[in-house]
Order: sequence, then structure tokens, then C-alpha cells
Amino acid sequence: MILEFDGVSAAYDTTPILRNVDLAVEAGEIVGVMGKNGVGKTTLMKTVIGLLEPTDGTITYAGTDVTESSADERARAGIGYIPQGREVFPKLNVEQNIRMGETVNADSDETLYDEIYDYFPVLANRADQQASTLSGGQQQMLAIARALVSNPDLLLLDEPSEGIQPSIVDQISCDMQAINEELGTTILFVEQNLGVIRELADRCYAMERGKLVDEVGPETLADESVLTKYLAV
Repeated sequence: MILEFDGVSAAYDTTPILRNVDLAVEAGEIVGVMGKNGVGKTTLMKTVIGLLEPTDGTITYAGTDVTESSADERARAGIGYIPQGREVFPKLNVEQNIRMGETVNADSDETLYDEIYDYFPVLANRADQQASTLSGGQQQMLAIARALVSNPDLLLLDEPSEGIQPSIVDQISCDMQAINEELGTTILFVEQNLGVIRELADRCYAMERGKLVDEVGPETLADESVLTKYLAV
């Protein structure tokens, strides 16, 4: 098991958000977490990477208890994180942004510049271009490339389809599948785009009001009505 939550709760100040979450991700899987806006999906991701400290429960990564580890320590241990809204460095160019990712997975001497430029050739063509001038889809590719360059074992994606045109969303989904298959990168993503969930996930957790209320396997992922009940407003 590469990632495990055991009874994890988390809060902002005194407001509880995550409530007794049990979650498990095997190495090599692509696992989704789906749910409407405001159910706690981003809070879950911030708790995985260490930007938010649990109020209860245990987080285990690659067999090690990381519940009290900082975000920097988790990144150096091999967790890459692409936050909601991408958050590229707008005044740096594409290549400089990607180089910022070299601090992830410090135990690895391997960098994947050739591979990420193969997956995202537009970034190679725009290596000297300022990140703020890229389209939303290109910025998402850049954020993924930055997280991927140091070959993390686990990649976290928060709402990868948000604000991106559908054709680019499809391309990014295909790229993430290729990264999973060819590099062996485990992927955990949160999403409310039905198409992305069905295209990308091997299996999926459903989240409501800070709790994981269901687990949807491969066969059920094909049933649109099952997914819609967790996503419909």
C-alpha cells in the first residue's frame, strides 16, 4: 500500500471538514475521489501532502507514518502535488518552472526532462515563454510537468479539468494514463467532471460532507447514473 488513511479527520480552525476518512491506494493505481463542490475534496488533498495537519487518525505513506511530517518532507519522500488552480510561477519561464520541481523526491537522482517534454511537447516549444502567458490547459500541463520531473512515486491532482477546454482535458487524461502505465506513477486525483472520472480512474471513492460514503469499482464506473448521484447539484 503506497498511501493509507486510517480514521483521518481534519479541520480549519474549529470547523471540521474531513470526518473519519479511511482511504487506501495501492502502488500503480489511478484512484479518483469524486464529489460536489464543498464536500472536502481539496481538504483531503491538502491533508495528503501535509499542508493541513489531521486532528485525528493516521496517514501512512510507503509503509511510514507521515501524520506529523511536513509538506516538504512528504515531497522529498516522493509525493508530487498539483494544486487546484495550477499555481505556476507566473513570472518564471516554462523551463524555470519545471526546474522548481527538482526538490520533489530528493531520494531520487533521476530527472525526467526528456519524458515530460515527450508527453507535453508544447512545453518544449515554449521553454523560454513566461508561464503567465500560457493558456489554462498549457499551465495545467506545466504544473503536472513540474510535479513529475523528479519522478515521484505518488502524484496528487486536484481538479485537473477545472477551467480547461474539453479537448485539452481529454489530452491530459490520456497523458496521465500513459504516465501511470509507462512510468509506474501512482495517481490520486479529485474531480467532479464525470468524463474525466470515467476515463481516468481504475476505481473511485465518493465523498459527501467530508466523508467517503462509497467506493466505485471498474464495472460500476461505466454506469453513469451511479456517478451522477454523487456529482449532480
